[in-house]
Amino acid sequence: MSSHHKTALITGSTSGIGAGVAEKFAANKINVIITGLVDNQNNLDQFLEKLKSYGVAVSFIEANLTKDEDINLLVEKSLREFGYIDILVNNAGMQYVSGIVDFPQEKWDLILELNLTVAFKLIKKLLPPMRENKFGRIINIASAHGLVASANKSAYVASKHGLVGLTKVVALETAQENITANAICPGWVLTPLVKQQIDKISETENISYKQAEIKLLSEKQPSQQFVTPEQIAGLALFLSSDDAQQITGTTQLIDGGWTAQ
Repeated sequence: MSSHHKTALITGSTSGIGAGVAEKFAANKINVIITGLVDNQNNLDQFLEKLKSYGVAVSFIEANLTKDEDINLLVEKSLREFGYIDILVNNAGMQYVSGIVDFPQEKWDLILELNLTVAFKLIKKLLPPMRENKFGRIINIASAHGLVASANKSAYVASKHGLVGLTKVVALETAQENITANAICPGWVLTPLVKQQIDKISETENISYKQAEIKLLSEKQPSQQFVTPEQIAGLALFLSSDDAQQITGTTQLIDGGWTAQ
């Protein structure tokens, strides 16, 4: 893949799936812009140095993506520093588990904002420069929950279904341009978000962490294995390539057979 000149903006990229995508891109000579939560500054510094060791330009821009002024600043700084954003990976997201009746309104609003509306805002801002540059790859990290539902996850499921729908609309609006939009829909990935769910199962059912992990996988994922950030990153890298020019508007499942059932 000849992409040494390309630049990717990846949201939620200080850990988990986003960090995996950032490293895969950097290893394949794509400049990366990192943005996300900073839980440990030392760990972030080490991660940024690792990315730079691949010989690409790396930038970290701190932003609270639920604030319009921070989104504006993120886009402005990125374009000022790199000229164009060739690849946008909308990965930032959150989860909250509760029945609908007890689901807090503020959690619903926050999840829809972060998981869906932020992606819309970034696409809206970055499509014009992509069109000017005559190249763009938009990759939305959705979920198997963008196609099927689970109880007690109303906001997450609604936001991921919405993200899949948004992806299709963007693909249709850019179908005759060298711009594609695709959604990657992972099953269970052992991210901090999923670890929290395993901890909750362990605590609620008074079982070990390992038993809770098996229980989580058994409910949904026939492969009985977690999808890895590296596997998702490999798919994102392909979708960013020239070979994927005619792949647009799709939902790329990587879910260990979850949605085949």
